[in-house]
Amino acid sequence: MALENLAGSETAQKPEAREPEKEKTDWIGEIKSIALLLLAVLAFHSLVAKPFYIPSVSMMPGLLVGDRLIVSKYPYGWSWVSPTFHIVPRVSGRLFGSLPERGDIVILTPKDASADWIKRVIGLPGDTVELRGGQIFLNGQPVQQEIQPDLQVPIDANSPCGAEFPGLQGTNDSGQPVCNLPILRETLPNGVSYNIIDLGPKETDDYAPLVVPEGQVFVMGDNRDLSADSRVSMRNGGLDGPIPWENIGGRAEFITFSLDGSTTLNPLTWLSSFRSGRAFTSLRPDKAATTTK
Repeated sequence: MALENLAGSETAQKPEAREPEKEKTDWIGEIKSIALLLLAVLAFHSLVAKPFYIPSVSMMPGLLVGDRLIVSKYPYGWSWVSPTFHIVPRVSGRLFGSLPERGDIVILTPKDASADWIKRVIGLPGDTVELRGGQIFLNGQPVQQEIQPDLQVPIDANSPCGAEFPGLQGTNDSGQPVCNLPILRETLPNGVSYNIIDLGPKETDDYAPLVVPEGQVFVMGDNRDLSADSRVSMRNGGLDGPIPWENIGGRAEFITFSLDGSTTLNPLTWLSSFRSGRAFTSLRPDKAATTTK
């Protein structure tokens, strides 16, 4: 009996196993982590690089509606237009700035606006810019233009070849519907070369000589007859002359991917809507080995 009592006593004294306590979620810490992540993303977008979407035909043939790009923020320094969001009033000036080169494709913010535009830099401070019959004259010298074969751009929802390109619809050798775009190869004095579209005589083909003021640049779209740029008055939706250098927010670097506009809620369309052959296309213009000033 004594042994039984002793055994029972030992059993009674054995502590019961406790379930481990669940750790409480540190909601304040989680919120701080998310906030820091968001700040890091915003800082990267504002200071290093950000994505950009092409919404119009003004930079065809190099850029199509539906192209997604990467824009670097640092090549020209930083200004008020650089941040993704603006929490302070507009201020002038630029930090660690350097001028674009002629031929650079840049993201800019028009005067008294907040939306980003994309254009090509043609004239730098001190340049005299003039257009005669669609040909650029820089400092009195004609910019070289060479006729190229028509470019056949496949017709899709984002490139319909509609009213803006009358009579240019056709088919390629495979019977696929295409837009036959008249192309000129333009070469600036620094050797930068790129293709432009010239649809024929237009009001914007002539522009009186203008000296680009200090701290400003003259920009144009590659689709010369369908671009509201430095040639076009603000009343007509353009930039009304050269733009302040500090209004440039970055330089277009390369296409990440391109969509033809056929994407729907059906996941089967997500892959088929990708345009082939456009991903990772560089947007840095070709440059001749030997250049002139």
